[in-house]
Amino acid sequence: PPPPPTFEPRSEFEQMTILYDIWNSGLDLEDMGYLRLTYERLLQQTSGADWLNDTHWVHHTITNLSTPKRKRRPQDGPREHQTGSARSEGYYPISKKEKDRYLDVCPVSARQLEGADTQGTNRVLSERRSEQRRLLSAIGTSAIMDSDLLKLNQLKFRKKKLRFGRSRIHEWGLFAMEPIAADEMVIEYVGQNIRQMVADMREKRYVQEGIGSSYLFRVDHDTIIDATKCGNLARFINHCCTPNCYAKVITIESQKKIVIYSKQPIGVDEEITYDYKFPLEDNKIPCLCGTESCRGSLN
Repeated sequence: PPPPPTFEPRSEFEQMTILYDIWNSGLDLEDMGYLRLTYERLLQQTSGADWLNDTHWVHHTITNLSTPKRKRRPQDGPREHQTGSARSEGYYPISKKEKDRYLDVCPVSARQLEGADTQGTNRVLSERRSEQRRLLSAIGTSAIMDSDLLKLNQLKFRKKKLRFGRSRIHEWGLFAMEPIAADEMVIEYVGQNIRQMVADMREKRYVQEGIGSSYLFRVDHDTIIDATKCGNLARFINHCCTPNCYAKVITIESQKKIVIYSKQPIGVDEEITYDYKFPLEDNKIPCLCGTESCRGSLN
């Protein structure tokens, strides 16, 4: 038979390391068995210390429990990617059943969501309409009721449903998603208010950066609105020689704003256009509106 294994005595550092591991991780079943075996051997020795006669072995609760790693089933968690990275595999559809496996979602029916959203929206619109009625009844005169201040107020309360998409005139355009009556405020032209000198510098920089279109709208002799990098959907409105809208500068609380009005009734999915009214120059910009009365150029 093979000889029994022999072990070298541990050093003091190894003994302290084992003791520290017991303090840190706790006692497992193997440690408990060796402690009891050592205790019984000490009791059997004749030269035992007196303190052993005054002790009694009490089973200690196992504190270092080994938790085996649970094998992850294929349906647990997100899918495994063959390349090792989700970014390298591009976009792919994930079904709702797969999302529910690893997302903590609360299933809510679409009817409940629509009901909650409709209730909140109706409440806000009702409050705004009541505010308008109180304001109009307090003013009383029809001249003030048709003022630009109230129209801008109505534009903020009742925003027109618009979308941008591919245009037959030039690249992108703005389209109506609901019928718009004549002489109604469609959208406000939003951007940064800058001076003429800053506008000239930005126009040169936009050309150097390769930005094909710059959305600079003149308010007056000193102020220009730049919507090139910070604006809204109004910057997608294309030019047309026979437009269905026009731009107007209004003053609200000593601040000038550019608002697009409708010249005529506008139908659903009809493109919104206005006349840019560029100054006449020798270097002509071709017009692509394609109407019968097209001037041929924007300037």
